[in-house]
Formats: sequence, C-alpha cells, structure tokens
Amino acid sequence: MPVFTLSGTADAPVEDVWKLLFDPSRFPEWWSGIETVEVDGPGSYTQWLSAYPDFPMPQALRSDRSSGRITISCQVRDVDIAWRLAADGPRAAVEVQVTVGESAADRTEMLRGMLTGAMAGLVALAEREHSGAAP
Repeated sequence: MPVFTLSGTADAPVEDVWKLLFDPSRFPEWWSGIETVEVDGPGSYTQWLSAYPDFPMPQALRSDRSSGRITISCQVRDVDIAWRLAADGPRAAVEVQVTVGESAADRTEMLRGMLTGAMAGLVALAEREHSGAAP
C-alpha cells in the first residue's frame, strides 16, 4: 500500500490553519484540483475534481482537535489523507500523510502532485489571512 508524507510551515498560528482544514467548503480556495465542494452534513461532504467534473466523490471528514489531526477518507477510492498541525513557536507546522489503497495505487503520483499543490495553497492562504493581505 503506497504511503507518502509532505510537510510545510505556515507563518500563521495553528488556529488559522485549522479553520481552513476544518471547513471543506473552503477547500477549492487552496486545494489545487478541487473544483467544487458541497457539504452534506457534519463529517461528510462531496467534492468534484477539476479532472473529473462530472464525477461526484463523497468524502468523510474526522477531526481530533486535541491531536491537531484532520483525516479525510474518500468513499469512492481507497485513499486516506491525514493532516496534522502543531505549533512551531508562532508558526504552524503542517504535515499530510496520504495512504493509498491498492485499488487506487495507480493514482499515487497524481495524488502526490495534487497534495503538493494543496500544501502550498493551504500555507499561502493561511499566511495571507493572518497578515490581513488581500487575495
């Protein structure tokens, strides 16, 4: 089962990054490849990817604020995306670990690219919002 981890640091408090990760409706603002999100209820949402605009992909979202972890599980493909946040002084250390099941192993490199862009977008948006800069 393929697994990869990416990390970054945001010049923003952990709380600012947490708000962006906890709210799926904001994912298209920073997560490259996600075109649209519809929140279905607590802990679930449906996303449409730019590459597959006619294919809704239901997702489950679990959060554990005490451990600074948000896990997203694709309900169509066997993919789990675990984001972890930790304070690094006044900054936020951000890590994402992606576990790709065998049924989706052929998408590992596509996911790596998508999550690399997502990490950069998340950090940039958190920093912009923290500094009060316009988008």
